[in-house]
Amino acid sequence: MQVLLSTTYFGPVQWYQKLHRADFVQIEKWESFQKQTYRNRCLIATTQGVQALTVPVVRGESPLIKDIRISDHGNWRHLHWNALQSAYGESPFFEYYQDDIRPFFEKRWDYLLDFNEAICLKMCELIDIQPNMEFSSDYAVEPSDKTDYRIAINPKHPAPDMDFTPKTYYQVYSAKHGFLPNLSVIDLLFNMGPESIFYL
Repeated sequence: MQVLLSTTYFGPVQWYQKLHRADFVQIEKWESFQKQTYRNRCLIATTQGVQALTVPVVRGESPLIKDIRISDHGNWRHLHWNALQSAYGESPFFEYYQDDIRPFFEKRWDYLLDFNEAICLKMCELIDIQPNMEFSSDYAVEPSDKTDYRIAINPKHPAPDMDFTPKTYYQVYSAKHGFLPNLSVIDLLFNMGPESIFYL
């Protein structure tokens, strides 16, 4: 199976499932940036329920995702790391992985695409998956040789996906909120650690 995905900021479990199961993955580099998507936001579980963490971006002359710069507005790195510490500090594997994740909130990246790629590579390393992936060389309007998930994997309006059924796993706040499906892969990692791969 060959799939086409958009870039993601600590993407959802569904996105990483595609990354793990596909024979070949192409990450879209030439699409226009879309607000309120996983391209610059992730969903985590907190004591209050699901919380969205959004990376602020700067829109320049080009709307293409490859040209979108990260903004330093609002001290977001500090806020995101504090949110993760608060949400997952009591999770089984937070202490084990925090030194791998913290640098993403200390170092500055200029471009969203580069930042997301670095996150993706680190998450693949920690979960122990080795996807065959590359960036697209141009924009495919309707790819005939790949399953297109660029729009389908969406936090607001997800499209039906017959190949993805969220599996229940331990979550810190499940007694309060029940199981919250398809959150950021970081939720899976901090709660399940080395067993994360079995949920993909």
